[in-house]
Amino acid sequence: SVDNQVPYGAGCLQETSGGKEAPETARRKNSSFDKIFQGYHSVVTWWLVLAIAMVRFYMEKGTHKGLYKSIQKTLKFFQTFALLEIVHCLIGIVPTSVIVAGVQVSSRIFMVWLITHSIKPIQNEESVVLFLVAWTVTEITRYSFYTFSLLDHLPYFIKWARYNFFIILYPVGVVGELLTIYAALPYVKKTGMFSIRLPNKYNVSFDYYYFLLITMASYIPCKYMVVSTLSVCCERFCKVS
Repeated sequence: SVDNQVPYGAGCLQETSGGKEAPETARRKNSSFDKIFQGYHSVVTWWLVLAIAMVRFYMEKGTHKGLYKSIQKTLKFFQTFALLEIVHCLIGIVPTSVIVAGVQVSSRIFMVWLITHSIKPIQNEESVVLFLVAWTVTEITRYSFYTFSLLDHLPYFIKWARYNFFIILYPVGVVGELLTIYAALPYVKKTGMFSIRLPNKYNVSFDYYYFLLITMASYIPCKYMVVSTLSVCCERFCKVS
């Protein structure tokens, strides 16, 4: 039974005390609950808005070309705002590993700002649609799970989706991100964007092309760490549910 436990953070459980609480303590907890609930509810709504915008675009245009451009402002806002997830881990609002949250959030911000925003010729690649769909469905499922858990009313489908969808969505998202970075390589090599050449007054060089190659090589171990952590948390929850 999970009557005295609340699903929290990345799916792990946080114990709640069964004794009586002082009125002031109860008020503070209720206030924190309301803020967290409102935050989760808002995030679900934002991602639903993005999902609807993507579906409407495809239904009206019949193609994925131009999709990213049509939703880029909303996407940039959502993903940049996600930096707060790392802050929440640091201050203990969400008992999730700061490293895991950091890898997840930073990789998405990297894809949004340093890849798709900066390299416009790749915005119509099919691989962009892959990671956009994976991100959107993942976040709607994840924050729906958090919201219903706080309400102590978790529908079976939401719980099932939370612990099963990621098995498919995570690899799809990773493949989409890697293919998009790969598609960006020729443009980066040709233009030398974000690269620093010698000689210069700082005597420092940086090649963005090789940085992207290293980033692609690091994707598998980094993403595997995130999936492993999520899997452990899911197993713990399922054992007591």
